This record gives sequence, C-alpha cells and structure tokens, in this order.
Amino acid sequence: MQQKGNQPNIEAILNGDSQAFSKLVDDYKNLVYTVALRMLKNTEEAEEVAQDTFVKVFKSLKHFKGDSKFSTWIYRVTYNTCLDRIKKNKKELLNTSIDAVEGFDIKDVNNALDTILANEKALLVRKCVEQLSYKDAAIISLFYFEEKNLKELSIILSLSENTVKVRLFRARTRLAIILKKQLKPVTLENYG
Repeated sequence: MQQKGNQPNIEAILNGDSQAFSKLVDDYKNLVYTVALRMLKNTEEAEEVAQDTFVKVFKSLKHFKGDSKFSTWIYRVTYNTCLDRIKKNKKELLNTSIDAVEGFDIKDVNNALDTILANEKALLVRKCVEQLSYKDAAIISLFYFEEKNLKELSIILSLSENTVKVRLFRARTRLAIILKKQLKPVTLENYG
C-alpha cells in the first residue's frame, strides 16, 4: 500500500521501518490522546490508553485495508481501547479538566473581548460535555470537536448510521439539559 496524502507509509512500517512508525505516532498522538481524554476524563488513564492504542495499531496495521481514511481507523482503535479500559476499571473515572491552558497573543485589542467571550463559551461547553457519560461525551466530541460525519462515526463506533443518528440526538438532548442548568445561574448572576 503506497502512502497517499496524509496516510502513513504502512508498507514501510510493515517492513520494519521504525522511523515511519515514529512519524505515524507523531502525526496521530494528539488525536489519540484527545479522544482518550474526552472519553476517560483522566489524564493518566488517557496517556496509558494512548500508549496501548499505538501498540494495538502496530500489531494490527497489517489488517488496515484502506477502505476508510486512516484517521477514521485510528479513531476506532482508540475508541475501542477506551471502552476496554472502562470495562476493565468497572467504575467511574475521576473527572479532571480536559482543557489545557494555552497562551495566545492578542494582536488586535478590538478583538480581545470577542476572543475572551468565545473562550468562555467554549470552556462552558467543554465542562458540560465532561458531565456526560463517556459514550455521550465521545459521540459529541467526535461529531462536533473532531468534525467526524455520520458515516465516519458509524465506522468508528461499529454502529449503523441510523443508530449513530439516534445516539447523537440523545447525547445532544442530554447536553442541552446540562447547558440549560449551567446557563440559568450565569444569567441570574449577570442580570438578576
């Protein structure tokens, strides 16, 4: 299998090229860690799952057929590895913030307030997503934050597209309830 666009050089990896595998890890480590952190809501667990995911990717790379995007396949391996970890632990994992503190330069003073408000809204939404079950958080994160379409979600989650639509609708409904509860105190605080 030849390397296409953003696809890793699978043939080189299968032939023992460790640099090609290192590049694959570098290209996908943020994606894998982000999915794991959103599902597990625990940084240490997410780091361990990310490592486990790349071990599984290496061992099962020969089974990647190329009938979906490589990133979709990686999402699926990550998702399944997270589910395995959750089943293994058989308990709710401790919630930790999924937001990394990132600095930014404000080049235009006129846009500073808009940037701050947008960041506050994003933080509120992420905190509300953290309150969802791991399945709801995963589907919301994959659809909205990672911009996966229904077909890709169907592959990642091993579900029919109709089932994905139903789960996404239900997850959005639960998220809306949480958001509504969060917005009431903010509205009262600001306007009450």
